[in-house]
Amino acid sequence: MPSEADKETPEAAPPARGEAPAAAPADTAVTEEGADSKTPPDAAPAEAAVVEEVPKAPTPPPPAVPTSAPLDVSVDDVNGSSLTIKWKTPETVGDSGLDGYTIEYCKDGTTDWVVANEQVTAGNRFCIRNLKAGDLLRVRVVAVNPGGRSEPGTLAEPVPIRDIVDRPRIRMPRTLRSCYVKKAGEQINLVIPFIGKPKPAVLWFKDGQPMDTKRVNIRNSDRDSILFIRSAQREDSGVYEMSIKVDSFEDKATITLQIVELPGAPTSVKLVDSWGFNAALEWTPPKDNGNSEITGYTVQKADRKTGEWFTVLEHYHRLTATVSDLVMGNSYSFRVFAENQVGRSERSAVTKEVATIQKTGIVYKPPEYKEHDFSEAPKFTTQLSDRAATVGYTTKLLCSVRGCPKPKIEWLKNQMIIGDDPKFRQISNQGICSLEIRKPCSFDGGVYTCRAKNAQGEATVSCKLEVKQVILPDAEKGK
Repeated sequence: MPSEADKETPEAAPPARGEAPAAAPADTAVTEEGADSKTPPDAAPAEAAVVEEVPKAPTPPPPAVPTSAPLDVSVDDVNGSSLTIKWKTPETVGDSGLDGYTIEYCKDGTTDWVVANEQVTAGNRFCIRNLKAGDLLRVRVVAVNPGGRSEPGTLAEPVPIRDIVDRPRIRMPRTLRSCYVKKAGEQINLVIPFIGKPKPAVLWFKDGQPMDTKRVNIRNSDRDSILFIRSAQREDSGVYEMSIKVDSFEDKATITLQIVELPGAPTSVKLVDSWGFNAALEWTPPKDNGNSEITGYTVQKADRKTGEWFTVLEHYHRLTATVSDLVMGNSYSFRVFAENQVGRSERSAVTKEVATIQKTGIVYKPPEYKEHDFSEAPKFTTQLSDRAATVGYTTKLLCSVRGCPKPKIEWLKNQMIIGDDPKFRQISNQGICSLEIRKPCSFDGGVYTCRAKNAQGEATVSCKLEVKQVILPDAEKGK
């Protein structure tokens, strides 16, 4: 018989600790997390189970790593008892940071490295003191941090401990500081002075390679270095580097040499079109510019009848041109030359086509001009002048006249026409009228008149001629 407790509470009693839970009814779903069976609607909701997360172990710090090697270790100064070196910070430092640098040195040929600084130095420059003159030392720099010592940065060559009187220095002439241009075939003689004591070692390179002494002669002295090329060629162009060195001290300078020559002809030239009295041309630049920039073009034309070339465009910068003022009925060929700073190319590109200027039905009608009447009455432009002549000495009377038609000239003496008297010689040429009186006597004196007549009128001009007798002194008469 069931107990009262069973009647009062329809729910099953919770299982004891360690007991397996009762089987769930068929209509109850089990959750993904394995929670209790679905609670009937009239029951109170059960509290959700709290799952505690297991705490993770702390991440250990990354291990300390040394830096990379110091960069560009070089000599800053040297004398008979000390050596100063400098360097650059390592390329890779890392999270461990950089505590400083340790400088070590040893004699060349040994491996007994001596630490120069008791404590690490934070700077990028250090002076090693109390050295012995004449020693040949190798030096290295090591970066230090919590990760330990880096790979050493080492001087490229051993350093002799001695006094340097003058550091090597190149005194590049101003004309060589920019690009030095010479024509092919010309002689090149470059003198580059320098200073340095003891005597520096001089080295030359071309485009980063050792110099070819077959083409280029180098002569060195205590004060300068001479680069000599007897006959420059295109292949001599390039960047020349001069290096002078005294122990670990070095100075460099570069010279850019450009050898230029005449350019080649344009690659091609084409007759694009012709119309009226014009022709359009087009061409392409030359493949060989003579190692210099193309500065322009020269365009010429030639009539096929004569074959003579005439320049129509000079120092022209474009690759197309229009040639005008061609003669009607003629056929023309064209050629183009290239130009650079040396001059005009020796060869040219010639058009394959011919530009023919067609004749048109033009009838020339000359302009009509009214005939001008140049008729003019005679007019004396130069008058006769009174003259005095000596008996027995020929004299001449002169005047000038103009008129159209050409006037007729007559000479009169005392209003009487002289006519063809052989004593007188009458000349009229280009308007200049002259009357020559041959060996006059005292009777030839009087008034002479020149008269000019034509259809438009008449003009006269007169003068007075006085013929004087020579009077000899009495003494001469007695002789």
